[in-house]
Amino acid sequence: MQPPTRQVFFLSNGTAITAETLGMSLLAQFPDHQFRTRTIPFVDTLEKAHAVSDEIDRSINEANQLPIVICTMGDADLIKIINQTKALVIDPFGDILPRLEKVLAAQHHQPGESHRTVNPSLYESRIDAIDYAMQHDDGGKSQNYGEADIILVGVSRSGKTPSCLYLALQFGIRAANYPITEEDMEFEQLPEPLRQFKQCLYGLTTDLNRLVNIRQERRPNSRYSSQEQCRYELRAVEQMYQRHKIKYINTSKMSVEEISARIIRDNGLHRIELP
Repeated sequence: MQPPTRQVFFLSNGTAITAETLGMSLLAQFPDHQFRTRTIPFVDTLEKAHAVSDEIDRSINEANQLPIVICTMGDADLIKIINQTKALVIDPFGDILPRLEKVLAAQHHQPGESHRTVNPSLYESRIDAIDYAMQHDDGGKSQNYGEADIILVGVSRSGKTPSCLYLALQFGIRAANYPITEEDMEFEQLPEPLRQFKQCLYGLTTDLNRLVNIRQERRPNSRYSSQEQCRYELRAVEQMYQRHKIKYINTSKMSVEEISARIIRDNGLHRIELP
């Protein structure tokens, strides 16, 4: 019997991006559990902290399940209020930073600085990569593929767009994507815009049922989302990868973070790292 859905809060006196990212990674380790998440940024006053504390305690469900709170406040007075709730409170800054301070013999930065722009040129490189990914989404501006670090290919709804945007946002990688259509599958050659960039191509595929479900949400009860059509496209695109010796992965059980890590590893891509 599957356990009841548990409430999880991601809190911060800043954007809550760190709390949410870390929290989702932790929750992913428990695939048999269902979670209902709520992100609350900018809890930066005592009044807001008390209001959030009350909301947390009200969220205890009929099964008397304690909520989980993952917070990156960095403010002792605010944390003290949250710690008075009945929830399981996880405070990575409070738990880890003091230990790092001791080892490094240095104090950590003020709250909110984990997302500061430490190097404007690197920040601009990421913005440029995001702009490139958006302009070269779904086969757009294929005449500029010579500027791409990677070109993701695959059938519609196989995860190309979110992977390109994640690669750009997190690592400053210029990623384009090109949809392999039914017309492309009728020929043994690669689509014309891709032929001279074969060394940059990387294929995505997925499981039949997942593709059907995703397409049903977009175009329910259509030929596009039928099992027969999805099965044909997946088989044909994988044969294309094999025929042209294009590396590819099945994304059906992978997060966008895992997909991106595999793409970087398999292609030896250079990631822009912030100091």
